[in-house]
Amino acid sequence: MAATVSSHDRWRGENHNYLMAQVAQVQSAIERRLGPQKGGEAPPVQVFPADLPPPALDALCDRFDLSPFERSVLVLCVGSALSYGFGRLCASLHGDEQHPFPTFGVALMLFNYGDWGALTPAAPLRRWRLIEVLPGGELTHSPLRIDERILHQLMGVPAIDERLEGTVRSLSTEMPWPLPTSYQQIADQIVRLGGWDCGQSTPVVQLCGLEGATKRAIAVAAAAQVGLSLHVIAADALPTELSQANLWQCVCERESFLTNSGLLLDCDALPSPAIGESAYASLNGMIARLIETCDRPLLITSRDPRPQRQRPLITFNITPPAPPEQRQLWRTHLGDRAAALNGHIDRLVTYFNLGPPAIQRACLTLQGYPDDPVSADGLPQKLWQACLVQARPRLGELAQPIPTKATWDDLVLPEKEIQVLKTLTAQVRQRSTVYEHWGFSKSGTRGLGISALFAGASGTGKTLAAEVIAQALHLDLYRIDLSATVSKYIGETEKNLRKIFDAAETGGAILLFDEADALFGKRSEVTDARDRYANMEVAYLLQRIEAYRGLAILTSNLKDSLDQAFLRRIRFVVSFPFPDASQREKIWRLCFPPQTPTDGLNYKKLAKLNVAGGNIRNIALNAAFLAAEAGMEVGMEQILQAAQSEYIKLERPLTDREVKGWVPDLSAL
Repeated sequence: MAATVSSHDRWRGENHNYLMAQVAQVQSAIERRLGPQKGGEAPPVQVFPADLPPPALDALCDRFDLSPFERSVLVLCVGSALSYGFGRLCASLHGDEQHPFPTFGVALMLFNYGDWGALTPAAPLRRWRLIEVLPGGELTHSPLRIDERILHQLMGVPAIDERLEGTVRSLSTEMPWPLPTSYQQIADQIVRLGGWDCGQSTPVVQLCGLEGATKRAIAVAAAAQVGLSLHVIAADALPTELSQANLWQCVCERESFLTNSGLLLDCDALPSPAIGESAYASLNGMIARLIETCDRPLLITSRDPRPQRQRPLITFNITPPAPPEQRQLWRTHLGDRAAALNGHIDRLVTYFNLGPPAIQRACLTLQGYPDDPVSADGLPQKLWQACLVQARPRLGELAQPIPTKATWDDLVLPEKEIQVLKTLTAQVRQRSTVYEHWGFSKSGTRGLGISALFAGASGTGKTLAAEVIAQALHLDLYRIDLSATVSKYIGETEKNLRKIFDAAETGGAILLFDEADALFGKRSEVTDARDRYANMEVAYLLQRIEAYRGLAILTSNLKDSLDQAFLRRIRFVVSFPFPDASQREKIWRLCFPPQTPTDGLNYKKLAKLNVAGGNIRNIALNAAFLAAEAGMEVGMEQILQAAQSEYIKLERPLTDREVKGWVPDLSAL
């Protein structure tokens, strides 16, 4: 390590000496131009050591293909920036002490190999803004100044241009985890496409998918094979005003030249059209212009493919690696702990379709726990919880988590419906065995989705059943917020639904589309453009539900209102009947926790209340609050008061038949 540092310091010293010698050559030329009395012989040419990398000046001139005249102009500006005396010499050449700066006129006067073409905006000096032409009159008389970033580069102290702060950052070339074979094959294919040459006609590769870290790792692996590093551009932070955007793009491409790097345009965090149609259009217009006109090697990462214009776009969809590769990643990151899991790695792969970054993060959480306790069914609790955490942030915007503490004992349904729910649970648990090990997925993904429709009146236990299934599978349950999912902007609803399904499939979450009639209803006849796009949204759902490998549960109060084509694609349809008297009695017995003080509750009489389980739970909870406020135990009187309030909410009369014999004197209440 010490030898490397010493070698770098030696290069910086030699580079400084070389640059100062070049400045001295130009200064000598100015002095000779002013007259023999001003200067003597030109200083000797500095020879740079052959065992060191080339000096920064030579490297920059080669990179931007500068002519000898352009190189001399650049050194002239360096001298002006480093020496006040240099300015006095320039003023003497001008014959005006008020002009102590270099100009193109001075350069044409000094260097007999001058080229007028070097003065044009398209020539490298101005095209790449290596120098700045300051306001001051005619082109040949305007002051010249070297760009600050270029001066730092020539001095051997590279620093990213401050105009790129917040939009561009360098990407580490170190791989954070072993690249799976399938990802390496994609990187190899990107290299073979030959899109690494500069030019607007070369194709641009876009990597699409959810996991940004995975896409960046593939891009880094591809760039490394052609000897490039990468700079990441935050697409959501790009300037949109045209003059600012043009300057920014020039500086960005120049930075890519200076650092011998490609550019990675990160579109993963682009805002939705909700930011405003004008702002959304301006930002997308800037992104499109950058893609079309960029003269440096360019790759794109985005959640969804961007539309192609004139420049060819080649798309790779990046999904989590195949189960065998996931198993290998788990073993790699778990190390010695893998052997102690006793086959639970297969179970992790079954439930969690995670990519390499998520697997690495899940395993890192175990470092602070030397022992990972197991649950009743043998699951490693800390590792399982870490896997659940990886999926939760993705669903936060479009869904709400539902606590899952209910068990099969809390669910009151006819035995036939209970068995259907347990069969559904078993299919989710065994999907890896059937689909992968037994080969059912080899013929395609169509029809492999595990989905269920829970149909029944409000309060009959549909949401509770979903909680029970999630608890049995040790998975998160999310209720989908339809108001946040359905968008007035064309195509946005499909994007939101795709995010939901992908997030759930990746992280093992169970999706609950509550009151799904609104979203999955019957397709209508097309009478206007909105009807056509609404039907397209339903068609997308029909296709996605067939291929979805997670568990999606739909609840509906009106089964007949759902699209029949959609119903055909539902694996399980479970009816939730209105509970009869015996079922209502069981629900009443389950409503009060063991620590709740009760007094003389007659469950057979309570079961005469002709309400669903959800209403029974509301009545029991409200009665508990009444009793607590009165400092009493929960009795029939408190339940009667709570029932009266619930029936008012239901806009139904509480009949004498339902409450007959509850308390000695009803009129007192």
